[in-house]
Amino acid sequence: MTEFVQGNRLTLLESGRDYFPALEAACDAALEEIHLETYIFEDDLAGQRVAAALVRAARRGVATHVLMDGFGSKRLSESLLQTLREAGVKVLVYRPEIAALRFQRQRLRRLHRKIAVIDARVAFVSGINIIDDMHTPGHTPPRFDYGVQLEGPVAEHVHGAAKRLWTIVQLTQLGTGWPDDTGPQPDTRSRGIQSAAFLVRDNLLHRNDIEEAYLEAIGRARSEIVIASSYFFPGLSFRHALSEAAARGVRVLLLLQGRVEYRLLHYASRALYGSLLDSGIEIHEYHKSFLHAKVAVIDRAWATVGSSNIDPFSLLMAREANVVVDDERFAGELRASLERALTEGARQVRAEHWRHRPWPDRLAHWTCYGCARLLTGLFAYGPAQEFT
Repeated sequence: MTEFVQGNRLTLLESGRDYFPALEAACDAALEEIHLETYIFEDDLAGQRVAAALVRAARRGVATHVLMDGFGSKRLSESLLQTLREAGVKVLVYRPEIAALRFQRQRLRRLHRKIAVIDARVAFVSGINIIDDMHTPGHTPPRFDYGVQLEGPVAEHVHGAAKRLWTIVQLTQLGTGWPDDTGPQPDTRSRGIQSAAFLVRDNLLHRNDIEEAYLEAIGRARSEIVIASSYFFPGLSFRHALSEAAARGVRVLLLLQGRVEYRLLHYASRALYGSLLDSGIEIHEYHKSFLHAKVAVIDRAWATVGSSNIDPFSLLMAREANVVVDDERFAGELRASLERALTEGARQVRAEHWRHRPWPDRLAHWTCYGCARLLTGLFAYGPAQEFT
């Protein structure tokens, strides 16, 4: 059961156009501490802007921490890393060594969450990496994605998660110093009237929290489910929950990636289209730009925004973070944004057309589906049959 915290003020951030200025402003207002976690930290315009804000904070004496994934951020230049460290920014890399020829499930246990906490008072939870989403050759920028700025008691939960993971990584990496317990006390005063919960997925105590929150909300849905997910390859329980919702008269609408980014997962997920369409589920593919969102709105009152896709990587292996919101105003704002995306950049997949697609397409879809299932069984937690 999702435990919501009352008294928050939430701001929906659409793409990097909203997210990066808000993050920079919060860093520039920091007085004591910054924690930033990201999967990708790129040395481009966005990365340089965020790095500059972190450098300014560190030079003011703010304890500034950056935790980035060793695979997602492997292309970050040494010069930018040196700039950060010389200014006093503490940088750690989550699982820095990747053995290219060693196929172990640990390789895919990545830090995929994107969060930031400033002075234990303002927090950000998003699906947005530190990468310039306006530089997107071949499609109309920006990347389609969302974040949330959080102020209020729920920010304490984000702060606690960031501090815990920083401490764990610091303890497991020799030469990075001893964890420092000092820092600001979380400000738990009410900042608004909105209810929210912060959820993480890890490989210990919170392996299923995000998926269970989805399933709980889907199971209660009475009128409408809208899900936007860049990588959609759900297991049996998730697919059954959506089909059962559609069977009881709930409108179920999926907004999925229309452009090919990762070919295997793209074609594997499309192998599921037939059964979903036969269940009465609407599928719309977004073609205007790369869809990177991981959001949902249910019954125009429940919403979630974060880093977790609905696929084996997010639900079974990676560290993820989502905020779940119980608030009609926030849910309505997110749904209106998704409605604009549907109108301006998506095309509906019709069941009658899907049934008559060429046989080479069918072969590609089911071949990739079989490969994805095999890889899920080899690398993911849990039995492979969960994704049949």
